[in-house]
Amino acid sequence: MRFNKKANYNLELAVCTPNPGFQEDSGSRQDYPAVLTAEGKLEGDGEYTQIKPYAGMPKEVLLLYSSQARYRVPREILFWLTVACTLALLAVTVAIIVMSPRCLSWWQTSPVYQVYPRSFKDSDGDGVGDLNGVRQQLDHFLHLNIKTVWISPFYKSPMKDFGYDVEDFRAIDPIFGTMQDFENLLAEMHQRGLKLIMDFIPNHTSDKHRWFNLSRAREPAYEDYYIWADCNATDPRPNNWVSIFGNSSWTYDDVRGQCYLHQFLKEQPDLNFRNPNVKREIVDLIRFWLKKGVDGFRMDAVKHIFEASHLRDEPQVDPDKPPEEITTEWDLYHDYTTSQLGLHDLLRDWRAEMDAYSREPGRYRFMVTESYDYHEIDKTMMYYGTPLIKEADFPFNFYLLDLPRNTSGWWVKHLVHLWMGNMPEGRWPNWVVGNHDRPRIATSVGQTYVPVLNMLLLTLPGTPTTYYGEEIGMENINITASQVQDPFGKYNISNSRDPQRSPMQWSGEVNAGFNTQTNLTWLPVHPSYLSVNVETQRADSGSVLAQYGSLNALRQAELPLNRGWFCYVHADSNVFSFLRELDGLQRAFLMVLNFGKEPATTDLSSVSELPDQLQVLMSTNVTNNGKVFQKSRILTAAGEGLVIRYHTDSRFNPSRPGQCYISEKACYLSVLDLLYKC
Repeated sequence: MRFNKKANYNLELAVCTPNPGFQEDSGSRQDYPAVLTAEGKLEGDGEYTQIKPYAGMPKEVLLLYSSQARYRVPREILFWLTVACTLALLAVTVAIIVMSPRCLSWWQTSPVYQVYPRSFKDSDGDGVGDLNGVRQQLDHFLHLNIKTVWISPFYKSPMKDFGYDVEDFRAIDPIFGTMQDFENLLAEMHQRGLKLIMDFIPNHTSDKHRWFNLSRAREPAYEDYYIWADCNATDPRPNNWVSIFGNSSWTYDDVRGQCYLHQFLKEQPDLNFRNPNVKREIVDLIRFWLKKGVDGFRMDAVKHIFEASHLRDEPQVDPDKPPEEITTEWDLYHDYTTSQLGLHDLLRDWRAEMDAYSREPGRYRFMVTESYDYHEIDKTMMYYGTPLIKEADFPFNFYLLDLPRNTSGWWVKHLVHLWMGNMPEGRWPNWVVGNHDRPRIATSVGQTYVPVLNMLLLTLPGTPTTYYGEEIGMENINITASQVQDPFGKYNISNSRDPQRSPMQWSGEVNAGFNTQTNLTWLPVHPSYLSVNVETQRADSGSVLAQYGSLNALRQAELPLNRGWFCYVHADSNVFSFLRELDGLQRAFLMVLNFGKEPATTDLSSVSELPDQLQVLMSTNVTNNGKVFQKSRILTAAGEGLVIRYHTDSRFNPSRPGQCYISEKACYLSVLDLLYKC
C-alpha cells in the first residue's frame, strides 16, 4: 500500500496535537533535510517551517532545537551546578564525620543500677525476689531515666554464697524463675530501651558443679579443671594461703585424696585457667549468654583467676606472727594468689569475643571488671588495657567506698583524685558509693549526706553506679545472730553483709511492697519503710528520689556534664567544689558540696572565670533553688550541695591544665549547634 505525503501529514495532525506553526502545502514534496535559521525556523527544500518546539516532535527536530545556545548553555550550567553542589555536600559530610567526636555509648550516658535480685521484688510470695519481680518494676528505671541495669547472679546454685557459687552456668535457679522468665525479662527490657548487664563468675564454681564432680573422680578430660595439691586429711595445708572468708584456702577431698584450692568458701573451688580446656569452656559460656542477647558482663573477682603454679608460701605482713595464727587475708601479702601473669591476656581474649558480638549497630557489648586492689591503684588501672589493646571498658572504682572514714572536702577530693590522677589518658571514669558487699552509705555517713553524695555521683565525669535503694536513702537493717543468712556473717556476725541486702522499700504497704502476697521476707524489712519508700518519695518534689531523677535528667541533657571538662576549684575541711565546662559553650556548671559537720562559706573570688553573681540551679535544700550568691560568699549547710549554672566567655581549663581532666576533648560550634574535635 502507498501513502502520499499529504496523507501522512493529515495523519499526524489527526493523531497529535494541532500545531498552528505547521505549514501545509497541497503540492507534493520530497524528504529533504531541513535547515535551522538564525531566527529559529526550519527552512529548506521541505514544504514547512517550524517556529516553536511542539509536543510529539520528531527526534531529529528535537535535536536541532536542543543544540541551540539558549537551550544548551542553561542545561550545562545546571549540570555543573548539580555536580558542584553534590561534591560540596559530600565534602561537608566527610568533614563533619572526620571532625565529629566519637558518640557516647549507652554505658556512658546512663548510670548503672545494681539489682540484687533476692531483695528487689518478690512476684510469687515466697519471700525471695525473682526475675519476674524485676520485670514488674521496669517503670522504676524509666522514671529515673536509667537505661543500664546490672543484675547480680541468678544462675542455678546451692546458694552457699547466694548465687556466687554456680552449679550450672546455663540454667536459672528455680528460686529466681525459669529461662523463659529471663528471656521475657530481657525482651521487655530491650523493648523499653533498657540494657542488661549480667554478673559472670569465672574464678570458681560450686562444688556441686558437674565439672568438679568429674574432676574429683579423676575423669581424664576433667582431672585438671581445678587446682589440686597433695595433702592428707589431718593436715590439709599445702601452703599458708588464706581464704577471703578466713582460714586456709585448702580443703581435703576424700574422694580424690587431695586438697583443692578455694580462695572463697570451701564450696567454691577455684578453676584452673592454665588448662586450655577450662579457657574454652568459659568462652563457650560467654558466647551462650551473648547469643541470648545480654548487653554486657560484670566480671567478678578477676584478680583471683590465676595463682602461682609453684604454690610457695606467701610472705607474712608480720614476719614474727606464728604461722598457725595466720587466719585472715590481711595477714599475708598476696604475691602469689592475685594479679598473676596471664590474667590480662585472658581478659583481652574475652574482650575480643564480646567485640565479635558488638558489630550490630546499637548492640555494643560492655565489660566491667571487679577487683579490690585497695592502695595498689596501678594494678586496677591495668584493667583498662593499653592504647593498642582493649580490655575492660572500665574497672569498677571503689575508692569512694572509703568516704565514711573522713567526711571532709579535702578527703572527698583525695578520693576523687586517686582515680582521676591515675586513670590512663582518654579513658572513661566511673564511681561507686555502695554495693552488696559494703554497708549502705546512708548508714555509714548518715542520712543527712545522702542527697549531696548522689549529687557528687551524678555530676562527676564518667559513669555512676547506684546500688538499689540508694536513690531513696535506704539504710542498713539490724539483725540478730539467729537472722544471719550471709555465710561470711556466720564466721563472724560483724562481717555479715545481710544488713545492706534488706528488701527494697517500694511503698508503705505490708513488707514495704516487696512481697504483697504473703508475710514472708528472706531478710527483715527496715522499719523506716513507712516513710522511706519509692511511692512516698515520688509524691515529694524535695525527696531524695526526686532530686536523684532531676540530677540524672540534667546530667544527660547538658553537654558540660556528660562529656565536658572536669576541673578542681576548691577544697577545705567542709567543701569540695569543682566545675564542668565545654570549650565553645558559654554555659558551664559549678558544684559546691558540703561534706563537713558544719555550715560553710566558700570564697571563690580568686576564680576570675566565674561571674561575680551566681544563681543556684538546684540545691539539696529545695528552698535554696534559684538563690543568688556573690562568688566571694557562697553559703552551704552541712550536707548541702549546690549545682550552679552560669554563663561566661572565659574558660577555666586552658590556664590550669594540672587541675582539669577530660576523657575525649570536644568543642562546641554554636553557629551550627555542632560538636567537633579540637
